[in-house]
Amino acid sequence: MPSNETFANGTSTGTQYSFPPGIHVPSLTFFKNDAKQEIDWEVQEKHFEFLISNGLHGVVLAGTNGEAATLSSAEKTQLVQKLRKTAQRLGRGDLPITIGGVAGCTRDAIQQTVEAKEAGANAYLALIPSYFHFAMDQAAIIVFFQELADASPVPIVIYNFPGVVAGLDVNSEALDVLGRHLNIVAVKLTCGGIAKVSRISASFKKSGFCALAGQSDWFIPALSVGGTGCITGVANLYPRTCVEMYELYQAGKTAEASALQIKLSVTEWGFGKGGINGTKYVVAKKRGYPETSADCRRPYPRYTSEERREWVVKQVSGLDEIEASLAR
Repeated sequence: MPSNETFANGTSTGTQYSFPPGIHVPSLTFFKNDAKQEIDWEVQEKHFEFLISNGLHGVVLAGTNGEAATLSSAEKTQLVQKLRKTAQRLGRGDLPITIGGVAGCTRDAIQQTVEAKEAGANAYLALIPSYFHFAMDQAAIIVFFQELADASPVPIVIYNFPGVVAGLDVNSEALDVLGRHLNIVAVKLTCGGIAKVSRISASFKKSGFCALAGQSDWFIPALSVGGTGCITGVANLYPRTCVEMYELYQAGKTAEASALQIKLSVTEWGFGKGGINGTKYVVAKKRGYPETSADCRRPYPRYTSEERREWVVKQVSGLDEIEASLAR
């Protein structure tokens, strides 16, 4: 399908950016502490309110931090609808929403894009199907994304995360091909491939295909070689700091942005090493959410080690004063 989908914030493919620039947060998904581990909608709405109210440029639902592989289609639809209603209530009804997914085959990935459109999402974040990873060479990866984009009613963002797809990587040659598809608008590089950002900038206008950093600890370097945004789990706790770093760079205050980048990289390491369960623990603790709602869906292990808990809190807390100082 042609990439004429208009994002809710008025950014459309074919204008200045193919995907809304700035800081997008992969929202955590919170579950009740019972046998079924249903979504804890009370905590979830509180978290959505926090994210929406602090200037983020977009929200990604059902990404890795959102535990995509554990969520049903119905739950993902409910998450989109709850987020949109909360954003409308807070005066940000045009907030760009991207929804992720995990699919074992092209057919199911296409169906997820249809469900994303019906739910009200603006884009779909697509991982490579990896069950048959031994057969997925670069040619097969290219065909997968092309067929998905051909059929999808929403723009596709390639999610390049070798760590969760058996080491499969979308290389620069493949990105050079895929970026030319009218319905593939961006790539999230959780591979940490800054050189890929440079090569994408050399080949594409930002109105056609954009590169997004997959972590905040190399965001300023990515911007310096043509990156346009970042999808970072750190924004689940420090949204204003992440936005400030982006705005400083956009304002030409590169020294200040770089100084903040260095501080933020320490916090990013806490989130990265802590894992999803450590991230949920520290966000719940520092935001005042019930600890009983901070566990990942089983069988992901609970974050119970007191030593690890103390470490992650200490590791991330260096941004507390900065975040508080940026309160609007």
